[in-house]
Amino acid sequence: MELTSDALVNSLLALGAATLLTTLWIWPRLARQRPLPVLGRIGLLTVVQVSIVAVLALSVNNSFGFYASWNDLLDPGGAKHALTSNENRKGGTPVSEQLIQPTDEGGLETIDNLPKGTPEQVGKVESVRVSGKETGFADQMFVYLPPAYFDPKFALVRFPAVVAIAGYPGTTLNLMKELPLLQTAIELQHSGRMPPTVLVLARPAVVPSRDTECVDVPGGPRTETWFVKDLPGALHSTYRLGRSAGSWGLIGYSTGGSCAMRLSMRFPNVYGNAAGLHGDVSVRQDQYTGGDLFNGDKTLTQQHDLGWRLQNLPAPPLNLLVVSTRKESDYPLTVQFVDQATRVAATNPQFKVESLFLDDGGHNFDSWTRELPASLEWLGSHLG
Repeated sequence: MELTSDALVNSLLALGAATLLTTLWIWPRLARQRPLPVLGRIGLLTVVQVSIVAVLALSVNNSFGFYASWNDLLDPGGAKHALTSNENRKGGTPVSEQLIQPTDEGGLETIDNLPKGTPEQVGKVESVRVSGKETGFADQMFVYLPPAYFDPKFALVRFPAVVAIAGYPGTTLNLMKELPLLQTAIELQHSGRMPPTVLVLARPAVVPSRDTECVDVPGGPRTETWFVKDLPGALHSTYRLGRSAGSWGLIGYSTGGSCAMRLSMRFPNVYGNAAGLHGDVSVRQDQYTGGDLFNGDKTLTQQHDLGWRLQNLPAPPLNLLVVSTRKESDYPLTVQFVDQATRVAATNPQFKVESLFLDDGGHNFDSWTRELPASLEWLGSHLG
């Protein structure tokens, strides 16, 4: 059973309940103060306690997405998996050198509301492990290929791509299980409100134990390099994707929203479009980041502050959508950034910014789900 499956939680609940009933029934027989009865009582209590703790741990993990699979939990850092054949891989490339490998990680089988049918009818969702040349990272992701990708008429066509980034802590599965991002995108594409687009579902922290905010940490994880060099390079090596930045987009919520805005602002030559849902305009410092990610380097701190970039650097060639609610705790800072960006865009036609603010809602999946259709439709309308 997968680490994130409901079946595992239910099995442990059943085990705990059965052990508790067994304990109540057999306890009088173990009341004697002899070695075997004492060991029996200790054993029964241990099984009950372990079952309860395991259920709580799994429930927390499923809610926050610390680990996506058994491999993620038992082998952090991602040992690379053996390859299997796949019709979308490029012919002639040795299996051992492919940067994207099929995997059964991630818990895709737990998602039961994806459209059913052949790839030519509904597209195809692949669970893959992506490896990076620059950073040496490897991480599990989901890739959605639209029906047109399998149409012989479009065999020579390169498709636009959108990288969706979950919040922290969160797994790729959250982009289907907690937030119906993939399901919504498929529906929009089916109805013609979004062009046929390849979607890549990712998490912001390749190193699960630390929120790196999608930046290159001095002396630490190079998460920014992973997203702007390794990931696009691996995807280009495997799938038929557009070469221009205008055909690539980013979208994310919470930490993923911060990453989407920051990566596109810093690297508009890679991602020419971005939608950030409830993201921060500067790099957060808290217990999840382990304090200051830049170790007091003021230059790096400024370079990653989106307001500072707009004030001190040329406007990037970018289409940017900022999404939030008027009830968010950082709503004033978000409005301040949007106003600043709007002033910059007024004199720099290559930089375009729009905003969407709901009247109510907090920092939660309910708000992000309501904002999702309009955000994806906007993103699709700007893809090259």
